[in-house]
Amino acid sequence: MGFDRLGLSDPTLSAVADAGYSEPTPIQAQAIPQVLMGRDVLGIAQTGTGKTASFTLPMIDILSEGRARARMPRSLILEPTRELAAQVADSFVKYGKNHKLTMALLIGGVNFAEQEKALDRGADVLIATPGRLLDHFERGKLLLNGIDILVVDEADRMLDMGFIPDVEKICERITKKHQTLFFSATMPPVIQRLTKQFLDDPKKIEVARPATTASTIEQMLIEVGPRDKRKALRQMLREEEIKNGIIFCNRKRDVKEVYLSLESHGFSVGQLHGDMEQSDRMEVLRKFKENEIQLLCASDVAARGLDVPDVSHVFNFDVPGHADDYVHRIGRTGRAGRKGKAITITTKSKVDNKLLEAIERLTKSPLKRIENLEIKPEKRPSRQSEDIKADEKPAEHRPARRNERTQDRNRGRNQGRSYDRSNDRNNDRSRDKIKFAPDDMPKEPFVGLGPHVPAFLLKEVNLGKK
Repeated sequence: MGFDRLGLSDPTLSAVADAGYSEPTPIQAQAIPQVLMGRDVLGIAQTGTGKTASFTLPMIDILSEGRARARMPRSLILEPTRELAAQVADSFVKYGKNHKLTMALLIGGVNFAEQEKALDRGADVLIATPGRLLDHFERGKLLLNGIDILVVDEADRMLDMGFIPDVEKICERITKKHQTLFFSATMPPVIQRLTKQFLDDPKKIEVARPATTASTIEQMLIEVGPRDKRKALRQMLREEEIKNGIIFCNRKRDVKEVYLSLESHGFSVGQLHGDMEQSDRMEVLRKFKENEIQLLCASDVAARGLDVPDVSHVFNFDVPGHADDYVHRIGRTGRAGRKGKAITITTKSKVDNKLLEAIERLTKSPLKRIENLEIKPEKRPSRQSEDIKADEKPAEHRPARRNERTQDRNRGRNQGRSYDRSNDRNNDRSRDKIKFAPDDMPKEPFVGLGPHVPAFLLKEVNLGKK
């Protein structure tokens, strides 16, 4: 069945064809007609199944009639992260190119003034993260009483990130009767309560069992010692035929460390985590999507909805702390029927074993284990990397001044004299004094003792004990 059977308009179908799509995914085939009919929809599907197009395509046709007013958007799409919001905005540009729809994007890390100008012009589609949207609302720059369509995307991720109270506030402030579209990969109890509260007799669409992984993904597990994780990762990166890949770490600090390690070993890699400026994050994503960099080292901020169509590999440098996160991480590969490979690096610790057991219980499929991987020797990078620990650095990298002090101390002891540590402190303080350049030297001679040395200074002093 093609998209032409779903009830979409000719301009929208033309844009879909130009994007290279001919057949809808299961969730698109079931959701699009229901959205066009005006029904509330509860969509449950694993990541990478085409959920974004299942609501953007029918929304474009619905919103093609009518006109937005200043500060009163006609539709609202809530996303948990800035990256997801930006990707949905790209989808509206791509699929809505044959319609004259206006759009505003409200995300953190961007100047308020520019966003306020977009709201003042009027927005048919408002795409936002919950926190930034409430900031504009509380400033009086945004009205929510004109919303005809509300979309809550990646609802379970909203829960993980603590946004559910904000989502409830936003839903309560939309007073006009509206259509609600709710999409999530899993349905924990809190999300079920939310759907019962804000959806009116929704059409439930479930195209795959919650928290299942795509059959197109080959899943592997490598067990190594804790100190061999980086070496094992680099070995896999060299041995696998990688078009592009994402490396996930549990902590932002680890993202940076692994990124620096790979960069120092000559890999084409970028980093993506929550502590980066928004402009830097978007630039790294652009480079990764356009194949300017081959690898992306990321935290779970990128695990949900990162839309790069042909990611060949996903590496879990750390076993994810939640089983659901494993599903979303590896869902970045094997998309749209393509083949993909997910490799998880684990140690034999009790913590990792418990996390792996939870993952296998959730996905109901054991991971293919590769035990006792032989770590091959590798050439040391040309410049010092963070992998070389401080105590492994050669002596010439240590401060020479410390060696000189030790020699002076030993020499004094051999001569029966005590070593005065105050000299070190005086020398250290002297480094902070201002030193004159040759041109800055005073023109007049210094006044002092003159060229001779007083005789009492030449007398031998006995520093030994009396």
